[in-house]
Amino acid sequence: MTVTTLTGIDSGHDAVRTALRKAVDELDDAIRPVVAYHLGWSDEHGEPVIADSGKSIRSRLVLLAANAVGGDDACAVPGAVAVELIHNFSLVHDDLMDRDATRRHRPTVWAVWGDAIAVLAGDAMLSLAHEVLLDSGSPHTVPAARILGTATRDLIQGQAADVGFEQRDDVSLAECIQMARGKTGALLAASALVGGVLADAPPDAVSTLGDYGYNVGLAFQLVDDLLGIWGEPEVTGKPVFSDLRSRKKSLPVTWTLQAGGDAGRQLAHWLARPGEPTEQEVQEAADLVETGGGRRWAQAEARRRVRAAAYALAGVPLRAHYRRELIDLANFIIERSA
Repeated sequence: MTVTTLTGIDSGHDAVRTALRKAVDELDDAIRPVVAYHLGWSDEHGEPVIADSGKSIRSRLVLLAANAVGGDDACAVPGAVAVELIHNFSLVHDDLMDRDATRRHRPTVWAVWGDAIAVLAGDAMLSLAHEVLLDSGSPHTVPAARILGTATRDLIQGQAADVGFEQRDDVSLAECIQMARGKTGALLAASALVGGVLADAPPDAVSTLGDYGYNVGLAFQLVDDLLGIWGEPEVTGKPVFSDLRSRKKSLPVTWTLQAGGDAGRQLAHWLARPGEPTEQEVQEAADLVETGGGRRWAQAEARRRVRAAAYALAGVPLRAHYRRELIDLANFIIERSA
């Protein structure tokens, strides 16, 4: 099998990295080192390190979307920086809410500096994202900023639902999918939409990019949920079975519960148990999700969403090279291991 990589879609991303560093330099002395640490540029003492800042899928998507409709990297870079900052704001807060002590193989912001600084660092990145976009001078700043504002609201709503689901035993698959549309799909869709808007694309092309982004976002969340159960710690940077330990109603878990059968009923009983689960117990829960079909369904649904994303792109004229790269990006998402 040929594994899709991001090597071929790296055009313009150096400009995004440069602009992102310039933006972060504007933060105050108390918060700037924290944000630089989270972004993988330095250690907790402020010493530079070889950056491990993730795959930057959202910012890459802004660039690809802009180029696909006839724009260029220059018009898209402010939007790419903005979505990268909003995404990282959500990660810092998500780590705090979930009490995840590691990300990308090192301690998370709250684990190093405490809860209050983690909240402030996340807030600073969210505020900075809108400053970058509004200061860009683009004639399309206002609609792009509105898209990001709406996406952030949807993201927060999705995160709130995710937290609420942990206290419920009656979460439906439809609710879980709607949560994923907000938590993950909204910002990925917004990334594609912002790229199109900043490139002054026609409304039908912008709408098509949004449909593509939503489907890619759901595929991303499905794969993320699979990695949250079966991902290898040395690759994901998180403990094995991390989502099951916190009893998250992730998509494969919710599908298994709704499918019922013996595995679904046993999983429901497992989730209702009080106390911290043992290693053996979380392994049993993972086995129940697999036996009940949740893992197989999530894998198939992720592939279906990628096909739907590719189909959406067929609806409007796009530059062929960038259409192919958008499809490659979607395929990379379902093939990734971290």
